[in-house]
Amino acid sequence: MAEHLPRPEPDPENPRFVSTRTPAERHRVLIALALIVPVPSLGTAAAMILFPGTVGQSLFMAAKIWLLTFPAFWYLVVERGKPSWSPATEGGLGVGVLTGLIAGAVIGLAAWFFGIFDMDMGSLAGEVDEMGLDSPRAYLIGAVGWTFANSLMEEYVYRWFVLSRCERLMRPFLAVLASAAVFTAHHVVALSTYLPWHLTALASLGVFIGGVLWAVLYSRYRSIWPGWISHIIADVAIFAVGWELLFG
Repeated sequence: MAEHLPRPEPDPENPRFVSTRTPAERHRVLIALALIVPVPSLGTAAAMILFPGTVGQSLFMAAKIWLLTFPAFWYLVVERGKPSWSPATEGGLGVGVLTGLIAGAVIGLAAWFFGIFDMDMGSLAGEVDEMGLDSPRAYLIGAVGWTFANSLMEEYVYRWFVLSRCERLMRPFLAVLASAAVFTAHHVVALSTYLPWHLTALASLGVFIGGVLWAVLYSRYRSIWPGWISHIIADVAIFAVGWELLFG
C-alpha cells in the first residue's frame, strides 16, 4: 500500500523525512507501533516456547490474524486513509528481481561456506515433523504458501505499515533500520529454538539485511511490490537450502 494521508511538509534537505508535527500525532503513531510491533514475537514465542501444542498454535494464528487486519483497520478507520493496492507507479519491479537474485545467490553461498549443508539435523528435523512438512509433497506445499503468502503479509506489515509510521518519527535511515529490527525480532525467537547460537546469529543477520533491503525498496519506490518480488526469490533460495538438508 502507499500512503494517501495529508502529510506535513518534508524537510527540504531530506525529502524522504516526514516529521509528525504535533505531540498528539506522534502519540497516535506510537500507539499504532505498540499495538503491532510485539505481536509477531509473542505469537512465535507462544507457539514454539511457552505453550507448544494446541494453545500455542491458536495464539500463533490469532497473532497472524491481528497482523493481517490491524494495519488495514488503523489506516482506514483511525487515520481515515484511502484504500490502495500499492501500485508501482515509480517502477522498481526490475530492481526487485535483480536484488532477489543477488540475495538468493548470497544465501546459497553462505549455506555452503558456513557448512550448513553438513549440520546435524537434530531439533530442526523435529520442528519440521511437528509442522507436518516431513514429506517432499508437504514441504513443497508449505514452501509455496510461505514464499508467496507469508512474504506478502510481511511486506504489507513491515515495509508499508511499520516503516511508514517510523518515517513519521525519525529520519529515513533510522526508519529503515528500525523497521528491519522489528522484522528480525520474531525470526530470532523462531530460529533460536532449533539452531545453535552461531547459526541463529548468522541467519538473524541475514534476515536483518533482507529487512533493510526491502525497506529501502519501499522507501525508494513507495510500493510493496518490488520488495515482495525480491523477498519471494530470497525465500525460494532459503527453501531450496531446506530441501537439500531434508531430502537431498
